[in-house]
Amino acid sequence: MSNKVCKLFGIQYPLIQAGMIWCSGWRLASAVSNAGGLGIIGAGSMYPDVLREHIQKCKQATSFPFAVNIPMLYPNVDLLLQIILEEKVPIVFTSAGNPATHTANLKAAGVVVVHVVSNVKFALKAQEAGVDAIVAEGFEAGGHNGREETTTLCLIPAVKKAVSIPVIAAGGIGSGATMLAAMALGADGVQIGSRFILSEESSAHSNFKNQILTAKEGDTKLSLKKITPVRLLKNNFAESVWAAEAAGADAAALTELLGRARAKKGMFEGDIIEGELEVGQVAGQFDRIMPAAAIVAEIITEFKKEQAALNAINF
Repeated sequence: MSNKVCKLFGIQYPLIQAGMIWCSGWRLASAVSNAGGLGIIGAGSMYPDVLREHIQKCKQATSFPFAVNIPMLYPNVDLLLQIILEEKVPIVFTSAGNPATHTANLKAAGVVVVHVVSNVKFALKAQEAGVDAIVAEGFEAGGHNGREETTTLCLIPAVKKAVSIPVIAAGGIGSGATMLAAMALGADGVQIGSRFILSEESSAHSNFKNQILTAKEGDTKLSLKKITPVRLLKNNFAESVWAAEAAGADAAALTELLGRARAKKGMFEGDIIEGELEVGQVAGQFDRIMPAAAIVAEIITEFKKEQAALNAINF
């Protein structure tokens, strides 16, 4: 495969592994990059010294391009960016903040910059800020999501029409068929998160992985919209959040309920009862844990198979 995204990042396939907090360290990122996609280290859950360690280990584990994702609402952003520049990371994905804040400095250092958005308004702002590409993330996604609840099916063609830079689709994509569907809508590539949580290299706790494996349709729900929207997998904590939201809880009450380190407690430490479990709506479709390279290969094989099947249809 060769297209705008492949050329921009210097990768074989237009398939990007999402930078998920507590799930995507150097092992996962390097494995995806070695398999022909773009691996991403999720810096949102890392202290500066931990991020430096992951970047250095990723460099040792792969000779192919990789990226770092930084949610800009997190503390220590300036320190994290300093480390990224010092370690000469080639690609940075920014999210959950204003892309104009850091894009110019990153690009001045020769970094390829991609920003994650959930609507056309912010896609245009990201383009104006000078980013090289956009991740358009639909309502189905597990991470920081849009309050508008625009689905990937509606979001991708709208963003593609509005901007001139490459568009990467995210949200509800976990197979070759859904990758093909996203690209048929106009996407130049796809970003996949939830499927890679269930990789052998993911740093997610085994309890969290097993909980995803047992998830059913309807077991996730976009939550905490009065703070920062995320999609939660059903457990005691999530049900407490949903009950509080139904009762009209304000941002302060929800913040108190969330507390500190709730995501770490659930996704990294494995408390599947009271921890925060962030995962996409697609979670109910997975039934096994695989090496990241096998996941990439499976997706690309299915993509090509489904593409050939569509090309064979006579209208």
